[in-house]
Amino acid sequence: MNLDYFARHFDNETFMYLVLPLLIFIFRIVDQSIGTLRLIFAAKGLKHLAPFFAFFESFIWLVAIGQIMKHLDNVYCYLAFAAGYATGNYVGILLEEKLSIGTVVIRVIPKKDTTALIDHLRSHNYGVTVVPVDGMMGPTKMLFTTIRRKEARHVIDIIKQFNPTAFYTIDEVKVVSGGYFERQGKSIFSILNPFQKTVKS
Repeated sequence: MNLDYFARHFDNETFMYLVLPLLIFIFRIVDQSIGTLRLIFAAKGLKHLAPFFAFFESFIWLVAIGQIMKHLDNVYCYLAFAAGYATGNYVGILLEEKLSIGTVVIRVIPKKDTTALIDHLRSHNYGVTVVPVDGMMGPTKMLFTTIRRKEARHVIDIIKQFNPTAFYTIDEVKVVSGGYFERQGKSIFSILNPFQKTVKS
């Protein structure tokens, strides 16, 4: 990548010790953010997206490392490269959380009667499976519901409303087939990964 445009608009010292490190920092944030998303998507089974993200990740990385190789005597470039890498990891995770792609299963072990909670979830079209279990406090019921990840916060709010002291866990689900899903229509999960089998509404 030719950076002559930036070099022409700044004196040599400003370009070498401010503009160039800043550009490398930005390149690394972008490429590492893409790389983090690629790894997360691959772990979720979105393997058809991985090559697309990998292309841009490697291209931007080459641009950044190319500038490092041209300026091996500039320690600020090294610092910018490392700082961009660290920041890119953080930004990538934040982006993935915002997208909320995927499916999760929520397990709930309540500490009081669950009838109202079950009825409320089912009235909002959430599929709920109820299993009798023997807990520390004696016989009780365990609730299972498999939902799109973007709905998890809403379901947890419902659980806390009806059963504030309930014990619950949330686990990622890589593959889902059959069963009952919470809403009609395509989710962002099925749009991004049309090859993945999803639960039918």
